[in-house]
Amino acid sequence: MAAPRARLPLLLLLVPLLDAGRAAAWGKEGHIMVCKIAEKYLSASAAAAVQELLPEAAGGELSTMCPWADQMRFRYHWASPLHYANTPNVCNFKFSRDCHNSRGQQGMCVVGAINNYTDQLYSYGDPKSSYNLTESLMFLAHFVGDVHQPLHVAFEKDEGGNTIMVHWYRRKANLHHVWDVSIIDTVMKNFYNRSLDTMVDALKGNLTNGWSDDVSHWENCENKRATCANDYAIESIHLSCNYAYKDVEQNVTLGDDYYFSRYPVVEKRLAQAGIRLALILNRIFDKDKADVIPLHVQ
Repeated sequence: MAAPRARLPLLLLLVPLLDAGRAAAWGKEGHIMVCKIAEKYLSASAAAAVQELLPEAAGGELSTMCPWADQMRFRYHWASPLHYANTPNVCNFKFSRDCHNSRGQQGMCVVGAINNYTDQLYSYGDPKSSYNLTESLMFLAHFVGDVHQPLHVAFEKDEGGNTIMVHWYRRKANLHHVWDVSIIDTVMKNFYNRSLDTMVDALKGNLTNGWSDDVSHWENCENKRATCANDYAIESIHLSCNYAYKDVEQNVTLGDDYYFSRYPVVEKRLAQAGIRLALILNRIFDKDKADVIPLHVQ
């Protein structure tokens, strides 16, 4: 995958805009939640590096910049296909087959992007590095969130559920939007008094209680120095098939049966994304904590 630097190569600027409609993932709230969770589990060294790289506009908080990549999608058109991966309508993900953009450029998908920006960030502290590491950090934080949204690793034929029109209770939406926004909005309304911070606190509580037996397995993958992003994509396509697409057809009304069986999946994926983002950043910026599950809150 080509590595975008501070000055973008002309080749990337010429990538067509056909993929632009697929760019958005978790709504703004979902991305902020992922990064609020991650911030709490960074080691001191990783937190210091993140602080140094954040732009002044971040106000010292990574979470404020986690929706940034969606906000930039019309400026950085070449990055649109980096938010997702398509499969040929099958319930498995293969990097060599599925990680490319509409022009067939290999590595141009969410998995390739996570690995690429992780690799760029490993040059932190190298005075010879020519990467824009501030943007690398903001892209990485966003794309780790994206790969955990199940329909961001989904079927090409329906553009990850974008062409499947449904009714979320009484409101018309496409299936992709339901998973990006509607489920989270409904959960916040029903359980957390519409408060993002209250929901984040509840997710963090589950990390040390309800999911505590699972967390130690969330880091397992074949290539720890990379990012495990390939494994996260495999998880997402399985969740797409078993939950997102299941029992859905054009113009169906999705109500309580769908909502109550799916929102736990959404909550867990948000928590997994936050923990795994912290793990990636700890591995990059704090070699002493590279293999420690980050369940010590700073």
